[in-house]
Amino acid sequence: MKILLFLSDLMIPLIIFYIVGFGLLMKSNVYQDFVDGAKGGLKTVVKILPTLIGLMTGVGILRASGFLDMLASLLGNVTDRIGFPSQLVPISLVKMFSSSAASGLLLDIYKQYGTDSRAGLIASLLLSSTETIFYTMSIYFVAAKVTKTRYTLAGALLATLGGTVASVVLGNLM
Repeated sequence: MKILLFLSDLMIPLIIFYIVGFGLLMKSNVYQDFVDGAKGGLKTVVKILPTLIGLMTGVGILRASGFLDMLASLLGNVTDRIGFPSQLVPISLVKMFSSSAASGLLLDIYKQYGTDSRAGLIASLLLSSTETIFYTMSIYFVAAKVTKTRYTLAGALLATLGGTVASVVLGNLM
């Protein structure tokens, strides 16, 4: 176990050393390449910033207005029957838009029900087996200037449904 901890502590410095060493070996101006990459990254951040602000504002409004709690109470009868705890409806919806907001909801679930509870276990599995669909699509498609998404949304929603079902099944087995 100590060797794994030692290796994990060395991993990032080794990767940096490898990149810089390879750049020097190829007679590349490593520092200028780094600065150019940072400029490009900053331009990308500026391009996607309005989208990020819109997503974060929307999730904040949904959370503060109580809409997510109302939706959870409305869907609770259906979701409880299929083995999906109704208190996890908000976290499953918010996760599609914002991972950080979903993490905040996860902490609320941990505080209320406990980390080892059925709801806590399923929520943990849910967050690790689903993706922030709308956030990821908006960021990548805005950055790449994609206008026709074709089957991306349908595929992502299907994958999220699969991850949600898997988290419920695994959570109920444990």
